[in-house]
Amino acid sequence: MATMDDVQIRANGILALNKALGPSAALRFLTLLCHEPTDYVAIARRLYQDQTVDEIVERARKSWKDTRSG
Repeated sequence: MATMDDVQIRANGILALNKALGPSAALRFLTLLCHEPTDYVAIARRLYQDQTVDEIVERARKSWKDTRSG
């Protein structure tokens, strides 16, 4: 395996956290490490920008279904 720089380590770490924990728990985990105040409303606005409520709900349903069947 090639040596990764700091940016690659961070990106791969975040991807691994999202895959293992899901976005919400991954964010909580990172917040626990940083101990800095987090503006969850601002994060949610960025995360869900340009998405309809129906798209968000459908993705959540698929995620719940995948979690239950996996």
